[in-house]
Amino acid sequence: MSQQQARRSSPPQSSPVREPAGEPAGEPASVDVFASPGSWIESDAVAQCHQVAALDGMIHVAAMPDLHPGKGAPVGAAMTSTVLYPYLVGSDIGCGIAVFPINLKRAVPERLAARFPDLDRALDPERDADHPAWDAVDGEIPAGHLDGLATVGRGNHFVELARIQTVLDSGHAERLGLASGDVVLIVHSGSRGLGERILRGHTEQHGAGPAVDPAGYLAAHDAAVRWGSVNRRLIAARVAHALGATPAAPIVDVSHNLVERRDGAYLHRKGAAPGDGRDVLIAGTRGTCSYLVAAHAGQEANYSVAHGAGRKMSRADALRRGRAKHTVADLRRTPLGSLVVCGDRQLLFEEAPTAYKRIEQVIADLVNHALATPIATTVPVVTYKTPDPPRGFGGSPQQHGHRNRRGQR
Repeated sequence: MSQQQARRSSPPQSSPVREPAGEPAGEPASVDVFASPGSWIESDAVAQCHQVAALDGMIHVAAMPDLHPGKGAPVGAAMTSTVLYPYLVGSDIGCGIAVFPINLKRAVPERLAARFPDLDRALDPERDADHPAWDAVDGEIPAGHLDGLATVGRGNHFVELARIQTVLDSGHAERLGLASGDVVLIVHSGSRGLGERILRGHTEQHGAGPAVDPAGYLAAHDAAVRWGSVNRRLIAARVAHALGATPAAPIVDVSHNLVERRDGAYLHRKGAAPGDGRDVLIAGTRGTCSYLVAAHAGQEANYSVAHGAGRKMSRADALRRGRAKHTVADLRRTPLGSLVVCGDRQLLFEEAPTAYKRIEQVIADLVNHALATPIATTVPVVTYKTPDPPRGFGGSPQQHGHRNRRGQR
């Protein structure tokens, strides 16, 4: 993508760009782009926002500074409507990011990377009934969905050991129990097939149209959101046990693919985190910092903030350009000194840091538009994508015995 192909917004400070409506049939919803002159915003992504704005019942579209084109709908947008549109949430319902404190005596990247469990291999409620990670599950598995438990998935999902680098707001950091030098575990994962099944059940009959049974969709949707949260806790507990640490409850756990009822309307978020008084981890890349922020977005931004740096290149472009510019070894050891565990070479290039926007600019846009207050930066130590072959199953043999079925906890 060239610089000329990207649309750059030029708003007054702290004021979103109110995009012109164009000439679609009827009265389109308003579109606000919370970006600044330094932000990389693709015209295709803005066009998708206007396509959404022209849908029946749409009230307002708020585009975050990590906005980029998605499959049928923009990613990095929060969209309010009197009509519920499942495709505006997408297939990975409940995808989100959780942050867990973790107490490690020495955070040596090489040693920690070698001890990560195989997070492509699901925990089976019968075969792995004795695994201590099950203690992180309180009650039944939502929707009885037992596939993919304690796995992270592909794409931009990851698990990362990171160190708190710079505390930017001591009051908020103290509230969260964080200090410079602390190690945290960041888990970015979704509903592992459950959300896809829910969306497919809708689109096979109604395509991109509205939900004919909003209550039924919301019931299934809510289960997928809970499943994603449970799975992030399972993943974190599984990693903690493998590293010899004691699992802890998350200090942040926010979904960025979901819909909620608010003020009599449906607020759809696709790649946008709830920003009304929530703490949010806004992910950078495996080669840059991430930011923990206290979000305080209002109605103009649909009570939402960015969820990450946002893609600057398509996966195909990142693969082509990455292979011409980088070696596999380059991408496994970052300039920050951290390690990347990723046995899928194609994924390694597709998710290269250069494929993403500058996280510093995304955060600056949120601050300039009074949507969030930065609390601290995190710097990667080990970023896990998928296991490096050959790998064992992870955990000790004693963790994989048999006992009573745990899938209905």
